[in-house]
Amino acid sequence: MDEFLFQFQQRQCFDKVAITATGCLGPCGTGTNVLVYPEGIMYGSVTKDDVSAIFDQHLLGGTPIERLKVPADLW
Repeated sequence: MDEFLFQFQQRQCFDKVAITATGCLGPCGTGTNVLVYPEGIMYGSVTKDDVSAIFDQHLLGGTPIERLKVPADLW
């Protein structure tokens, strides 16, 4: 969560992205989860190093990151 908030502030994308902390979203066995709406894409096993890619590619670039996606049937 800290890295997401840091990147959010550094990029000053306050008008494009909202970040909300939650508890377990379901597949807690996949490690740290990130759920992106409105697409409804969940990323699993997210590390600090993945946060920049999530911002660059998906949140700001519009392209989901296939290698991090949790299959929809798991959540």
